[in-house]
Amino acid sequence: MRMSNLFLTTLREIPAEAETPGHRLMLRAGLIRKLAAGVYSFLPLGYRTLEKISNIVRQEMNATGAQEVLLPALQPAELWQESGRWLKGGKEIIRLKDRNDRDFCLGPTHEEVVTDLVRHEVRSYRQLPLMLYQIQTKFRDELRPRSGVIRSREFIMKDLYSFDRDRKGLDESYNKMYVAYDAAFRRCGLQTLAVEADPGMIGGTDSMEFMAPSDAGEDVVIICNTCKYAANREAARIRTTTGENEPEKEMETVLTPEIRTINQLTDFLNLPAERMVKTLIYRNGEGRMVAVLIRGDREVNEFKLVRLLNSSELILAEPEEIEALTGAPVGFSGPVGLEEKATIVVDSDVAEMRNFVIGANEANAHFINANTGKDFSPDIIGDVKLAGSGDPCPECNGFLVEERGIEIGHIFKLGTRYTQAMHATYLDETGTEQTIIMGCYGIGISRLAAAIIEQNHDEQGIIWPASVAPYHVYIVQISPGDKRQAEMVRQLCATFDSGGIEYILDDRDERPGVKFKDADLIGLPVRAIIGPRSLESKQVEIKCRRSNEEKKVYLADAAMEIKSILGGDAFVCTI
Repeated sequence: MRMSNLFLTTLREIPAEAETPGHRLMLRAGLIRKLAAGVYSFLPLGYRTLEKISNIVRQEMNATGAQEVLLPALQPAELWQESGRWLKGGKEIIRLKDRNDRDFCLGPTHEEVVTDLVRHEVRSYRQLPLMLYQIQTKFRDELRPRSGVIRSREFIMKDLYSFDRDRKGLDESYNKMYVAYDAAFRRCGLQTLAVEADPGMIGGTDSMEFMAPSDAGEDVVIICNTCKYAANREAARIRTTTGENEPEKEMETVLTPEIRTINQLTDFLNLPAERMVKTLIYRNGEGRMVAVLIRGDREVNEFKLVRLLNSSELILAEPEEIEALTGAPVGFSGPVGLEEKATIVVDSDVAEMRNFVIGANEANAHFINANTGKDFSPDIIGDVKLAGSGDPCPECNGFLVEERGIEIGHIFKLGTRYTQAMHATYLDETGTEQTIIMGCYGIGISRLAAAIIEQNHDEQGIIWPASVAPYHVYIVQISPGDKRQAEMVRQLCATFDSGGIEYILDDRDERPGVKFKDADLIGLPVRAIIGPRSLESKQVEIKCRRSNEEKKVYLADAAMEIKSILGGDAFVCTI
């Protein structure tokens, strides 16, 4: 491809809209252009990388025995109503009506569609296990699209769905995908971390996210400094502290005039925040009030809380709702006397505490020496706290640390979450109808491209891994008007063509410095330079973008040398 023919404009200035290094470089290198908030066009260089990523993912999916399909992006509301997600999906679902006033949505994911397909096609156990996948555009009405294609409203995704006879089969499919994902990400040149995750709107039981560690990541990953435990902060567990041996005392009321916050209370009572217990009041989707007790120095993890309560929605109560429930203004809420009025949830750490401080449900008053079970009765005890650095690991005696990451893949064990609701069944060997067991597995293809750049760049520009680079080599002809240089370039291009090496030839009438800057910005793995000195030595100057190592090789040896630098995987997914 000649630079003079390539649909490409590089930018010297940093775009004001760009929030992360990767976002800035995707815009500056001419990979993407913004159409609207969270909606981007992929230009030729960006699209070539998407195709290479897709082909790597496709190869790994096919290797597991999965079969590729293409499902409709336009989905009827009836399927989502059947699964129970039409309303639970919230405002992220882009809904629309056709000319006959029938409800549809633009697919944010395809569990309902693929389950509908399978329930009409699969009849017998002999047709299972089955794995179907697609690479397709998805749509989600993100509240705050950001970081370019990392969090966008339209994006390309690989989604695969497994259908098995039983849980053992699901475990096998899940493990196959884990291995395939790990291989695909490594081939794309990414460092990744597999972490426990919250299933969220998709549902199901076990789920795991694949994170690309990056300062630009919007997710917080919690990892142990000793063992291999890792989890998204939304799902991270903490080792419950052992029960205290202090004998239970009698609860007493203390006056705390205008003392509403934990910090004020610690100063007033001269006690650490670890001895305080906050009571937060929520309202669930059915209108039931929920009182959540958590240690004063911790925060509630609402993802854990929603799962523990099996609730579709939890909203922090308004001040007037809190006062109507407790009889006291905000800042003095406590569990005593709320047993009949609200569901009382006690964090597992609080359940092990003795003689702690709580609100007295009375203005300007708190209780000291309160104890779970003695002074109030919880409805549910469970881990609802947000994990953070310094917390004890749930798997060993180590401690947790925080790291930022970009979610690039997510695998779920759905079980019968959709197949039972949508009556997707098969007949076993005895002719008995059984519910199909299901899993789903997603990779953000367009997000992968951004994550690769976030992990592979320097001050000059992108540093593409060879396997996903738009092209392999950036050829710089120093003097485009020099016929002898042009002939040497022609010979070099011919050897590249015969050797399957993809290249951009910068044949523009520009200064060498401009060409070199664009070469670094675009970030192809190898730069090949032909100039006046090349004519004398019959050699090509080769520079590796990642290592900055330079060497001169004879024209006849250039293709072989470049192939050695690129490695074999660079040629598995050529375009």
